[in-house]
Amino acid sequence: MANVLVTGGAGYIGSHACKALRQAGFTPVTFDNLETGWRDAVKFGPFEEGNLLDRARLDEVFEKHAPVAVMHFAALSQVGESMTDPGKYWRNNVQGSLTLIEAATAAGCNHFVFSSTCATYGDQDGVTLDEECEQHPINAYGASKRAIEEMLAHFSISHGLQHVIFRYFNVAGADPEGEVGEFHQPETHLIPLMLQAIDGQRPALTIYGTDYDTPDGTCIRDYVHVCDLVDAHVLGLKWLQDGKGNRVFNLGTGNGFSVREVIEQSGVVTNRDVPFNEGPRRAGDATRLVSGSVRAETELGWAPKRSTMKDMIADAWRWHQNGGYDSE
Repeated sequence: MANVLVTGGAGYIGSHACKALRQAGFTPVTFDNLETGWRDAVKFGPFEEGNLLDRARLDEVFEKHAPVAVMHFAALSQVGESMTDPGKYWRNNVQGSLTLIEAATAAGCNHFVFSSTCATYGDQDGVTLDEECEQHPINAYGASKRAIEEMLAHFSISHGLQHVIFRYFNVAGADPEGEVGEFHQPETHLIPLMLQAIDGQRPALTIYGTDYDTPDGTCIRDYVHVCDLVDAHVLGLKWLQDGKGNRVFNLGTGNGFSVREVIEQSGVVTNRDVPFNEGPRRAGDATRLVSGSVRAETELGWAPKRSTMKDMIADAWRWHQNGGYDSE
């Protein structure tokens, strides 16, 4: 089976991608520094520990495994932290990605699937976002991802690096079979934070901002199930292998849910009350981020199967009750 180098393969999305790649007939080679990932999440192929800033280590891995493609998930992704410590995001995300791209092209590995974000669009109120919308990121996280997209375009010209970029919206859910799931320490994502509050692992969920220009005053986001998301990445890899060239795809459902609506749905799915309190806005949070794209469906043949709020919360709740990974 052909090898695919999966950076961040011990993390939430990367581990699900490794399972999807294995099921599609590839061998995923996880490259991760385990700063936010988990060794227990590496179940579907070889593991190589290392840092993206270490060019010599990357060269060793490319020589050892000779991957036919890179699937790049490794990144810092906390919006709030990126506002207070932007240098950390430019160093880790941008410089790390540059080192990875240079190592890949030097090794002749010219197929690259990149995990980007809808945060590159910034705060465009009233706009349903598609791939042609202007990009105006309002935080260092989104800006770092946009810079990497530009980097890929330049390396395509100079080195023939063929790439697919996925700009996705809020990712939720977990592997329905329970092999991998979402487990961060500390946790920062809405649905697992909410499940922790429901389960008594934290006193309450905090709603950051209740005065946004939305029907109930809270931010609106488009959610996509992690399994649907990684299915698109496998399709993106096959797109490159079929010689179809560089392309950008949004990954979302086109359905926006406010924070209060997610809380309500969580109560319904778990049949428990969600304890929450209200706090001030966080710097860098956009009001509304919802996909308006059908490109992934019409061109890739992507068909989300589990991206209903009910399924995403139910799968996440099942994983949460399972306890996650060994935190040692």
